[in-house]
Amino acid sequence: MDIRQLTYFHAVAKHKSFTKASTVLHLSQPSLSKMVKSLEDELEMELIDRSSRQIELTEAGEIVFEQSKMILESLDNLSSNLYDLMNLKKGKIKIGIPPLIGFLFFPKIIKKFKASYPEIQIQLVEHGANRVQREVNDGLLDLGVVVMPLNEDKLEIVSFLTEHLMLFVHHSHPLANREKVSMKELENESFIIFKEGFTLHDRVINECLAAGFQPKISYESSQWDFISGMIGENLGVSIFPESIAKKVDQNLIKAIPIVDPSLPYKLGIIKKKDKYVAYATREFINMLSPFSE
Repeated sequence: MDIRQLTYFHAVAKHKSFTKASTVLHLSQPSLSKMVKSLEDELEMELIDRSSRQIELTEAGEIVFEQSKMILESLDNLSSNLYDLMNLKKGKIKIGIPPLIGFLFFPKIIKKFKASYPEIQIQLVEHGANRVQREVNDGLLDLGVVVMPLNEDKLEIVSFLTEHLMLFVHHSHPLANREKVSMKELENESFIIFKEGFTLHDRVINECLAAGFQPKISYESSQWDFISGMIGENLGVSIFPESIAKKVDQNLIKAIPIVDPSLPYKLGIIKKKDKYVAYATREFINMLSPFSE
């Protein structure tokens, strides 16, 4: 058994497809199938059930898959440790960011980081916060940005920014001239919110339920600027972090503080507890510490 066999089998098991795995590995499908079959022959066990349209792992395959994940991650950590020993300020960080958070905060953060570490590459992957959390847990991302609080034993969380959620309405809306508004006053409003899978989707619904009403949801979107445009056409209201107030058309849209209760919006950066933290990643986390000051 060699590392290539485990790498190729792990890819097939992860994607549940020889076709997808061969694309990811940049390897022909016959070569990939041959390599997986050689591993099965060596172990004298079938690892993949090929009888259905979508491949499934056998019991032995599940065991090999779980062990291969740990072995491949250990090898990756070994490479990172040895690279750090060379004391080179180079590297790559793969960070998962919800689109809204990326747009609001990360251009400034990345500019600051690149000024100090121009040789470190940053790869940003835009996903909803729920998927970001899952992919950090699976070791697919080095870091992820999430909305707190977050209950997850396998992740370490570093808080780096706190602000509040506000109500955003059209300038002609009856609430537009108010200095503050309570959640209970929004019972009859039509909400435009993020799609399911985004933290703010659940947060808005839960805050409405806590205030004693089921929100009327008119539209859902994965794009904050689309939601902003809908508010600008007076098609509903939404709840955003206060930083959005500087980004919307203030001639059309009014942001109003929410009280009773106020709604804190706290961001944290997460990493997997048992994953080796490379030099580049450590420096990025350290740089975020003063960001909220």
